[in-house]
Amino acid sequence: MLPTLETIAARRRRLGLTQTELAELAGVSQSYIAKLEARKIEPSYSRVKAILEALQRLEQKQETKASEIMTPEVVGVQVRDPVQRAVALMREHGYSQLPVFDSERSVGSVSEGTLIDKIVNGREGPSITGRPISEIMDDAFPQVSEDAPVSLLTSLLRIYPAVLVSSKGRITGIVTKADLLKTLR
Repeated sequence: MLPTLETIAARRRRLGLTQTELAELAGVSQSYIAKLEARKIEPSYSRVKAILEALQRLEQKQETKASEIMTPEVVGVQVRDPVQRAVALMREHGYSQLPVFDSERSVGSVSEGTLIDKIVNGREGPSITGRPISEIMDDAFPQVSEDAPVSLLTSLLRIYPAVLVSSKGRITGIVTKADLLKTLR
């Protein structure tokens, strides 16, 4: 859905911009911004588009990034580790899910839900603890770059329990729903 013209003034003020500053960024005159905000002109599509794009660029720069809220110490298990190790790490750290790695590469995940499901609904029961994680792991968590905006993280965390953060192909952190609370001020 396209933003309404009425939002331009509110967005400009929220960003701390004067009409002159917004006009300069959008390539229009200050008087055009003033008339637009006062609804005294019928704006052209190209000018409104330039103004909205300038506002969006500034809002994205100000949006919290993954690197600002991620937990840098990623606790995970290796693909050949026994299920027992994952259970012990979850208990020790109070986590409900862990990434699964093959060396440094993310290849899967394991969660309390998966473990409980395998024990309760499977035939394995408690004997599952000695088996390798690779036999029960779920799909890997999605990965984003350190500069990914919190809006992207929020969307991903509606589907996945965690998101891995990487830089230059190396995992540098993890973001969970609990980490999103860091954005509340």
